[in-house]
Amino acid sequence: MPTITLLPHAELCPDGDTIEAETGLSICDALLEAGIEIEHACEFSCACSTCHVVVREGFASLEPSEELEDDMLDRAWGLESNSRLSCQAIVGTTDLVIEIPRYSLNLAKEAPHK
Repeated sequence: MPTITLLPHAELCPDGDTIEAETGLSICDALLEAGIEIEHACEFSCACSTCHVVVREGFASLEPSEELEDDMLDRAWGLESNSRLSCQAIVGTTDLVIEIPRYSLNLAKEAPHK
């Protein structure tokens, strides 16, 4: 089972973390299942950029983004060439290292995922 290593994030995982992720699951779902409450204001419909992550290692193993995701990423704070919406990026068989940007363009926080 591949792993996702999260770089430290002041609010969500101050010390960083490494989680196991099921192949075929979105990065967002894998994080939420592990108790890492990444923002996801549009409930995985690719209609916002709140679940933006930067894939530091393993980016090439992900399927390419589609035009709708690229359009939403244009709205993300801290956009980089290896940015993805975690709700659209599906975990393959390669380990990933991701960084959750410090800020998002969300005006309201979601309730914790159950």
